[in-house]
Amino acid sequence: MSTQVGTNLERQIRSQPDELFRLLTSESSREQAHAAAEGLQRSRRIWLVGTGTSHHAAILGAGMLQDAGRSAVAVSSMRFVVWAPIVGPDDAIVLITHTGETAYALAARALAIAAGLDVITITKRGTPFPHAVETCPAETSETYTVSYTTALLALAMIAKEMGADSITEDSLALIPGAVRNAIEAPGVDPIHVPERTLVIAGAGPAAYTAREGALKLREGARVMAEGYDIEYLLHGSAVPLDRRDALLSLTTPDADGFVEGVTAAAAAEGIPVATLGEPAPLPMLLVALRVAVERAQDPDTVITGQWADDGLWKLGRPDR
Repeated sequence: MSTQVGTNLERQIRSQPDELFRLLTSESSREQAHAAAEGLQRSRRIWLVGTGTSHHAAILGAGMLQDAGRSAVAVSSMRFVVWAPIVGPDDAIVLITHTGETAYALAARALAIAAGLDVITITKRGTPFPHAVETCPAETSETYTVSYTTALLALAMIAKEMGADSITEDSLALIPGAVRNAIEAPGVDPIHVPERTLVIAGAGPAAYTAREGALKLREGARVMAEGYDIEYLLHGSAVPLDRRDALLSLTTPDADGFVEGVTAAAAAEGIPVATLGEPAPLPMLLVALRVAVERAQDPDTVITGQWADDGLWKLGRPDR
């Protein structure tokens, strides 16, 4: 993999196998995941709350907890605060915030605590929140990567403790090695940025990998990229695409051939297409890094100009 020497993004990506292994084997991490699962077992319904990348993790985490037979719903932090769902006294909140500083995530936490709800926080190591599952050290690149994959692993560990049939000790143990192999041979060289927009699409959980991959390309490489559920793409969103765009299809799972069918239709329309059989997030992170290098973009400093205004980022904080 061709990389830009010295970027924090590359270092964060390459740290993932070790951080995932540490999370799996650390006694304190296992105790935290077990304690979180015990607390959530008592709840009637579980709300998973996060912003941006953390919202994508919340959506996938809700699916894991549903596999454990629990009523689990993912919502964005702002929606939870401003357009609050009907939350009962026996509900619990799983808040995902890597920095522990995101405005509406903090507001959601404060709101839940004030309501007397159980709150589990998945966050970086060293954040002084009670009932936390700590994942990894603070990221040094604003294109967050390792905090996303370790948050997903933390959610999987909790779901396993709660009885998710699809998550076993053996399957979790394979993750660090699989990530290491993917870093060394990601299979993403055929993926290139088109003249206009790179569209990434998948079905089921891969749809959220598509959204996260598109976000990383926008952040780290400053290219136009969009992530879609492939059914939603077919139902109108594909209409303006032409040969100036490109489609990257995440092809698994695809039991009914839907992803393949939409991909073939795009190719027949003259849209350049590529496929990726790995539905996990890592290849998308590597694409973002490679494209950032090709475009001579800084993937570590993402939020600049008026987008970085401090007052803007404090909107919604409970302590304003």
